[in-house]
Amino acid sequence: MTAPDADSPRLTPDLPEHLQDLADFVMASPSSYHAAAEVARRLEAAGYVRVNETVDFPAEPGGYVLVRDGAVMAWRIPDAGHLTSTPVFRILGAHTDSPTFKLKPRPSTTREGWLQAGVEVYGGPLLNSWLDRELCFAGRMVTVDGREHLVRTGPIARFPQLAIHLDREVNSGLKLDRQQHLNPIWGAVPAGGAGWATDAGGRSVDQTTDILAVLARTAGLEADAVAGFDVVMADTQAPGVFGASGELFASGRLDNLSSVHAGLVAMESLTTSSGGVVADGVAGESTGAPVIPVLAAFDHEELGSASRSGAAGPVLEDVLRRVLDALGVSGQGAARSFSGSWLLSADAGHLVHPNYAERHDPVNHPRANGGPLLKINANQRYSTDAAGAAAFARWCGVAGVPFQEFVSNNGVPCGSTIGPISATRLGIRTVDVGIGLLSMHSAREMCGAEDPARLAAAVTAFYEGV
Repeated sequence: MTAPDADSPRLTPDLPEHLQDLADFVMASPSSYHAAAEVARRLEAAGYVRVNETVDFPAEPGGYVLVRDGAVMAWRIPDAGHLTSTPVFRILGAHTDSPTFKLKPRPSTTREGWLQAGVEVYGGPLLNSWLDRELCFAGRMVTVDGREHLVRTGPIARFPQLAIHLDREVNSGLKLDRQQHLNPIWGAVPAGGAGWATDAGGRSVDQTTDILAVLARTAGLEADAVAGFDVVMADTQAPGVFGASGELFASGRLDNLSSVHAGLVAMESLTTSSGGVVADGVAGESTGAPVIPVLAAFDHEELGSASRSGAAGPVLEDVLRRVLDALGVSGQGAARSFSGSWLLSADAGHLVHPNYAERHDPVNHPRANGGPLLKINANQRYSTDAAGAAAFARWCGVAGVPFQEFVSNNGVPCGSTIGPISATRLGIRTVDVGIGLLSMHSAREMCGAEDPARLAAAVTAFYEGV
């Protein structure tokens, strides 16, 4: 065999440092519960302190992190010397969940010799993108004593597509019935029945027909000890770069773990700061107001955010008010704090698809590696206004990164984000941003390889109060 030319392109290029870190984060976060736990784990490793909601919040300088179900909140209180006036918040809002499939109650079924699982569509996935992929189950199981246990399998399940020989018209239009066709296979019923068997190598093999029992054992639990579960499916293929020069990046769950990761990296970088950071009069802020950076990663955005851990719920307002209360700020002071604060709602947007360019605005054409998107919508599906656009331009300028504007085609209404929901709840000025994607809501999305790091740099400048 001839050795490859040293100048020939590599088939699997190495990932740049930021993309490798993002890839590791995505692989550690197959469910919203895993994502929240991973953010907390990394911040604790960086010196943040875990806070329990049932006790009073601390007032001492330093970083803190709180997990509520699949949501995670983190903040950093500046040194006392910087708290000379009412503090304001710089909040990065994102979400930990992604479109997927969730296990139903009593999910285990058998049909025609196959082990299958009953699942319910979660959010708005591109259904066809989930076909013929090796998938895992991941989430949390709650035992009868009320304790929560994270669980994830390896590649175990698949939605197998019907062969073209049995549907000659499939390429003229694939239609998937959510109840009939989206029951994943996760094994074959063993010839000898259910239970444990020994394979050819003498190893014990789990041949149970109950997917919940498999999940329980994976988590180190007895099946009869599990009283509840929130378990979803995730693609197990690792993220990677591709393209002529490795300029593109593909991964599952970029919507919206790319934004959560940007906030996480920025929060980690603040631990080496010498003290509190001070706002510098951006778009009406009071010059000299001490800044408290916040990462607010909500759950259930793909469902509309209406939950106790979603943006329409009270979790962020609870945290902000309790932080202020711990610092002795209430009443008029809290109102001043909110009026001087900013929320950067970070969620993925759309790059122009070359095969469907007519679906996009004819003038505003975001491109891969053109920088993060400033998302604008006249009907307030995004919260960006003129003041927010000016502020984001400043933060990107300080970070040294380009940005580009996104607006929808009038005939193709856009989705929405946590931005308008949070702005409505809190009255805090809000800007909608995010990296651009192709194949949004696919099991495997793609973006420009440079854009995730650029978003993180802009978020860092935002947190630093410039």
